[in-house]
Parts: sequence; C-alpha cells; structure tokens
Amino acid sequence: MRHNKRDLSRRDFLKTAGLAGVGTMIAPFKHSSQASEEAWTMPTRPFGNSGIHVPILSFGGSLNTSMSPLLLSQAVKWGVTYWDTAHSYMGGNSEKAIGKYLGKFPANRKKIFLVTKSWAWTLEEMTHELNESLERMRTDYIDLFFVHGISDISDIDDDTRMWAEKAKSEGKIRLFGFSTHSNMENCLLGAAKLGWVDGIMMTYNFRLMHTDHMRRAVDACAKAGIGLTAMKTQGDGQVTTNSEGELELAGRFLKKGFTDAQAKLKAVWENQQIASICSEMPNMTILMSNVAAAMNKTELSSTDKNLMFQYARETRSDYCAGCTAICESALHDRVPIGDVMRYLMYCRSYGDRYRATMHFNEIPETVRREMARLDYSLAEEKCPQQISIGKLMREAVDEMTIGDNKTT
Repeated sequence: MRHNKRDLSRRDFLKTAGLAGVGTMIAPFKHSSQASEEAWTMPTRPFGNSGIHVPILSFGGSLNTSMSPLLLSQAVKWGVTYWDTAHSYMGGNSEKAIGKYLGKFPANRKKIFLVTKSWAWTLEEMTHELNESLERMRTDYIDLFFVHGISDISDIDDDTRMWAEKAKSEGKIRLFGFSTHSNMENCLLGAAKLGWVDGIMMTYNFRLMHTDHMRRAVDACAKAGIGLTAMKTQGDGQVTTNSEGELELAGRFLKKGFTDAQAKLKAVWENQQIASICSEMPNMTILMSNVAAAMNKTELSSTDKNLMFQYARETRSDYCAGCTAICESALHDRVPIGDVMRYLMYCRSYGDRYRATMHFNEIPETVRREMARLDYSLAEEKCPQQISIGKLMREAVDEMTIGDNKTT
C-alpha cells in the first residue's frame, strides 16, 4: 500500500516525536518526585563480582561546555552517579570539568562510580595518564580504569595485569578492564578466560544483542564475574536512512509513551547481565529523557523487540557491526576500516563533526591518501553486513580531511 506524502519532514517528525515522548515520560516522573524520595531512586545492578552496585544509566559525557556543572549536579540528583570519561576526551577538558565539580562538591565523591580510560601505547605512558587523570579530576582514586579501544585480547597481557595489580595496591584504582569498539565478541570471550578483568565496556545494541556470537560472549563474561557496560546503544550507523521502517518504529513507540531512542535503551536493559548503559548526554533534554526511560517500568513486548530486530536486518548494510578482523584482513594495505566507520558515525549520526575530524586526521596522511584509492571489493565480499566499504572510505576522506591535508 502506497502512503500519501506528508508536509511534515522526516527530521521534523522525529523531533516532534522525541519531544512528545520526553514530555509524556517526564510528566509522571516529576509528579512522583513530589510524592516521595523513594520514587527518585535510580535502579542499580551488581557490577560483576566486584560487590559494587552501579546505576543502570551511566553519564557518558565529552564535557566541554558551560552546562557541565549544571548537568553533573542534576545527574547526581537523579541518581546517575556512574560517570564515564577518558584522558583524551575533549583534550582533557572532560576530566577537568569533573574535577571542577568534585572540587566544589568533594563530599559527593563517595557517591560517584568514576571511570576513565587511557589510550596509551606503553605502560609507562598509561601510568602518566592515570596520574594526570587523578590530578585533573581532583580525586585520589579511580573506581574503574579502562585500557581504551582494544580490538584483540592480546592488546592486554601479563604485564598489563601486573600494572593493574600495582595500581590497585597503591589505591589509585579499584577495578580494571577495557573498552572495545571492534571485534567485541572475541575480546569478551578472551577476557572471560583470563580471570583478572573486572569490567568491560563494549558496543552493544538492538542490532548486535540477538546474534549467537554476542550472546555467547556476554554469557561467558557474566559467568566469569565481569561487569559489563553497554555503549553505542542506539545502533546508529554510518549511513543515514530515510526508510519507512524507521518512521514506523518511531511512531509505534511514540504511541506507547516513549521515543524510539528510549525504546532502544529499554531493549538493552532487559538483559540483566548488562550492569549499565553508558550514554553520552550533552544536554538536559537527553539526560531527562534517558533518566525517564530508566525509571519507567514498562517492558517492551515481544512484538516491539521483533520489529526492532526486523529493522536491524533490513538496514544492516547501513551499520558497521565492528567485526573488523574480517574486512581489514582482506586488504593488503593496513587501513583502519573500523575506526573510520566509527568516525563517520560520530559525524553523521551524532552530528559531532569536530570529534570525527580530529580523530580521522590522526590517521597518517600516507594511509589516508591510499585509503581513497584502494580496491575494497574483496573486503566487501566478506563483509557480513554487505556494507559498501569502498564508497564509505572515499566519502570519509572527502568529508573529514582537514584543510591543507586533503588528499588528491
């Protein structure tokens, strides 16, 4: 059946749907707060076998705005006391924003489950970044310290384990683990066998959670007592779609009283093995919306979840699932396909062109120049998602290379 065209654009529709969904969920949330303090309690879950309970919603913010103190204060009031940052975020300004808050409200430090990450290549550099992070955030310890963005479990070794044990014995960190954006399932399976990883943050969303490989990986970590934090939970891809399925999905959830973005969070929370969702919340609207979703006890129906999974299947070629060991190994030249796909997502789905171009231009110019000229046909043939890898790599070079560094 062919639908009549509407005057309302897709963007306007989603904007309207988002605001309406937030309104319908925030209204009862505000009302309940007047009734009792208990109604404001953010649900928590055990973080692996650590003995620590964390909020199911984590404040993931690249903080660099005048809104930061207000956002952090409100997050604490609403029980969003799991804070995630990294040494590199916003050139260090994200950690400094947290330090500014903790300097003003030092008594609240004991309420915060504080996480930071290091992208250092050596243990010596990692020690330097840890110490600098402690100084920036005006704290004596980090609750959970991550090695950032590993793609293979061999990226952490026995020397890393000894480093973590030393940092724990010195009281600088309580827990240790890693984050991963690519080849997540293999990294999780490998960590479960090590016996000394406390926590992992990985890409996990309605597109990935139902695959057999991911289910096995999450099960293995849960049995090993590893605390799991999900990120990239919206499943936004590198290609912006205008599909009927996306509009239908948004409209369905709007009728139920929440947005499609909130529904995607709820789908992840339904897996009790996930301790928390780390969501970037750069403004009060998103913070309110996510808190409302966390507080709301309405469960998704099996039909709701099936529609999500159906939409994921229909649009799989728009989304990089992070299985970069497959596509990158098909090339003779070293091209960080997975990283570039993530930068495209920052730019196109998140609207964060600054972060995308900053990271993209850290790739050596010789690699970027070659990236635009390579033949990706074998990598595309092997890609389970059937992504047009070559087209996206060329678009990335064109869209994200800065000024004089543009390739020809």
